[in-house]
Amino acid sequence: MTRMDDLQQKMQSIEKEILDELNGLRETQGYHLEGRRVRILETIRKAHRARRKRVHIYLWEGRILAYLVAPVIWAGVFPALFLDGFVVLYQFICFPAYGIPRVQRKEYMVMDRRPLPYLNWIEKLGCIYCSYFNGLMAMVSEVAARTEQHFCPIKHALRPKTLHSRYRYFFDYGDMEAYRARLEAVRHDFSDVRTILSPTFPKP
Repeated sequence: MTRMDDLQQKMQSIEKEILDELNGLRETQGYHLEGRRVRILETIRKAHRARRKRVHIYLWEGRILAYLVAPVIWAGVFPALFLDGFVVLYQFICFPAYGIPRVQRKEYMVMDRRPLPYLNWIEKLGCIYCSYFNGLMAMVSEVAARTEQHFCPIKHALRPKTLHSRYRYFFDYGDMEAYRARLEAVRHDFSDVRTILSPTFPKP
């Protein structure tokens, strides 16, 4: 095991501990999960519903500037939908040709804020939009990462601001020997994510 693998395992362990802690906090607040469904205690539901801000009050308290820029924010729906459709087609058309496993949409599109009883319908709509847009960006990043692993699995000489999930498998910058010797193995190594495989085209 390399030092990078060891660090990756430690990071995943810490992430799991954080999620477990957040789940425990949710239990104390009357929220729990059953599979992928959120369940809320009825007493908590009633108490939170009583704190829901009525729409007319919510709108009255809003800032004029926020209303002026809202059309720009919501205009992002259209390029997002186009990008979403393109990425779906991209995966189904291109990934099978290279034996790359498809990204599971449900792992990134998490729409679980709608049941919150203390949100009014405007707040819920905003939450749905934010969840969709950020989930889409995360999914697109993973699709791009798997594509990069196949075509150009080489680390950068300059340090990127963030690293995607496949970066640790890439070759060191300038390591020509490893690149030439192990390129085919690395570009097809998705053993850690092979849960839903794209059907591969028969080789000629």
